[in-house]
Amino acid sequence: MESQPWYADGLRFGCKQCGGCCGGAPGYVWVTNEEIAAMANELSMSESDFVAAFVRLIRGKKKSLTERPNGDCVLLDSKKRRCLVYESRPTQCRTWPFWDSNLDRPGSWKRAAKHCKGCDNPQGKLYSLEEIERERAKKF
Repeated sequence: MESQPWYADGLRFGCKQCGGCCGGAPGYVWVTNEEIAAMANELSMSESDFVAAFVRLIRGKKKSLTERPNGDCVLLDSKKRRCLVYESRPTQCRTWPFWDSNLDRPGSWKRAAKHCKGCDNPQGKLYSLEEIERERAKKF
């Protein structure tokens, strides 16, 4: 019998739209052409204008959203700490916090919760093991 992961009983998460997962450290937010189109549409921009303003090319082929010098995503409203494209945010953002790096052990989840008010949010949805694994499997 295969052992169950430490989160087999589920995890609570309810996004508070606090911006805690949207910055603070340099990194990449990978985006596809379809996601770019959706975000551009939400901002009432052309795709080419959106790309010029918010997208960078990594290693000549992969696309990532740009970030501010402090590590915040360029689409995070710096005053309200809210995502400007929340309804059309990329898969990478939609699957937070169910990333491998947050699920490898309980301490990783607790570390994520220090920056994200939605992790372990008592009012948040209790995600089942199956739901967590489904989110975790989405590739970005």
